[in-house]
Amino acid sequence: MLAINDPAGTAIAFTNAINRYTEHTCRLVTKELRYTCLFEKDLHEEWLDAAEKQEVGVLMEEADIFHFHMTCDEDTPFCGFLPRDFMDRTIIVHHHHGHPDFRGDPVKFERKYDERARTNRLVSTPDLLKLLPSSRWQPNIIPIHDVLYLPRPDIKGETVQIAHAPTRKDLKNTNELLHVLKKLNDEGLPFGFTMIENKTHAECLRVKRRAHIVFDHLQGYFGISSLESLSQGRCVVAGLDDWNRRNILELTGAERLPWFLSSLDTLEDDLRELILNHETRMAYGHYARTFMETYWNEQRMISHLIDFYESCAC
Repeated sequence: MLAINDPAGTAIAFTNAINRYTEHTCRLVTKELRYTCLFEKDLHEEWLDAAEKQEVGVLMEEADIFHFHMTCDEDTPFCGFLPRDFMDRTIIVHHHHGHPDFRGDPVKFERKYDERARTNRLVSTPDLLKLLPSSRWQPNIIPIHDVLYLPRPDIKGETVQIAHAPTRKDLKNTNELLHVLKKLNDEGLPFGFTMIENKTHAECLRVKRRAHIVFDHLQGYFGISSLESLSQGRCVVAGLDDWNRRNILELTGAERLPWFLSSLDTLEDDLRELILNHETRMAYGHYARTFMETYWNEQRMISHLIDFYESCAC
């Protein structure tokens, strides 16, 4: 797997799951750090010594599959090596995660792949299927049994805590959330709020794990933050459109979604209900964890990717 930066730690999660649950071997090579999240790394170019950089060349020579994440491709150099020079017998996969360049001009990428006869295309959320109809949705993986992804029991007498972890506030309905929370605070409702910013990924997970309610966003789709908090057994508020709802239920086989579904029009009433109703929060949190264990566990999701790889080889 090759990525300029690992989008929200998704590529390392795929790498670990392949190595943990399948007969195959995967390595991840990355070039840059974005934000302050400090996701787990494998072969991160800035941190490698000379021998480790040479290892990248050996891995490229031996690879059966080049899995490119986001905007990088065969002309992106890694540790002095160009993937283009090692592609005689490799399967090429292009995987998009909603990068602004892709969202802004998906036709450019589709045209490029058509010109290069690249038919193995993946997207990370169902909404991106509309931008790249020739692709397949590969759900992101959450290591639900790692300690930071396990539920924390509610502690009796705790004040209700709400958390929000926006990487880009303009895309996460942050202003709308703050406006609603001010109104609820003016009413005297008992709750605390944490905006998670400038934290490492591990610190972010710890804060969300202590929250009772986690707000993702209301853009119609869901983010990796949603999946992390569902695994933690939190009540996760998000706005999913019909397209995303249908695709999630179809792929997972679940009868219902684990999110507390909201909208701009109902967010104030929804948060008021969740702050005041312990039983509702508990019910959503319990089903969130059950959903992840049953329908979105690592083994199920990595099997989709392995099936895709095998179809590419046919």
